[in-house]
Amino acid sequence: MWIVYASASAIFAGITAILSKCGIKNTDSTVATAIRTVVVLIFSYLMAIISSPVLQIGAISLKTWVFLILSGLATGASWLCYFHALQKGDVNKVVPIDKSSTILTMVLAIIFLKETITASKIAAMVLIGIGTIMMVEKKEASITAEKGSWLVYALLSAVFASLTSILGKIGIEGIDSNLGTAIRTSVVLVMAWMMVFITGKKDRVKGIGKNELFFIILSGFATGASWLFYYKALQDGPASVVVPIDKLSILVTIIFSRIVFKEHLTRKSLFGLIMIVSGTMVLALQSFIG
Repeated sequence: MWIVYASASAIFAGITAILSKCGIKNTDSTVATAIRTVVVLIFSYLMAIISSPVLQIGAISLKTWVFLILSGLATGASWLCYFHALQKGDVNKVVPIDKSSTILTMVLAIIFLKETITASKIAAMVLIGIGTIMMVEKKEASITAEKGSWLVYALLSAVFASLTSILGKIGIEGIDSNLGTAIRTSVVLVMAWMMVFITGKKDRVKGIGKNELFFIILSGFATGASWLFYYKALQDGPASVVVPIDKLSILVTIIFSRIVFKEHLTRKSLFGLIMIVSGTMVLALQSFIG
């Protein structure tokens, strides 16, 4: 079942990127992230209450608390970087870089979680890595330095996202994944709103248009659903396989970016996408055989 959960996570994560892009056309990405987190927090705690694990909060060990908090901080940093990059760059360029966190996550899972390394995992990492490079065409020479800064933020997003997966995997050992998601989201909420106040952007909250606020809220619900499925899959399955399957959200995102934003893929980018998907399918196939 963890493969089903990971696949559902990918679908909702793909929708999240599109809804978020629609919600930050004129709204500051940091402010939008803070608002989205409120929606995710409510959604995650509601699920924790419905499934009753919230009653287990008093039995959580110190080690679990530490890793859940660290995972939340990494998630908050990843979100802030990701949505800033998404605001300045094309969806078709930002998302592949963010999804390249798959490779680093697999390496960290092998090192810290002692997951086995196989020839198929190595082949998958090579395919995903080459595919990501092919999808990100260098066009910085024709744009301003400000516009080009999306690349730095997208790379930072990928690094923090990989740390999130490993820390989250350790943090949800022995507790219900819904409760773990709720606790992590609480950390992200505090971090996101602290950034709003530190950067002096609290006054911009009142100026958000109704249409963009609507899309920000929808993206929060999509994120909440993606997280619940993702951490349930991560709790039951190997991180080195769950994470790549979740990253197949890139397919959903690119399809919708073509429909909504009229963004086109070049032949090179399309071939890169095929390589990323192929690498992910190698891992999925290995899990079935295993």
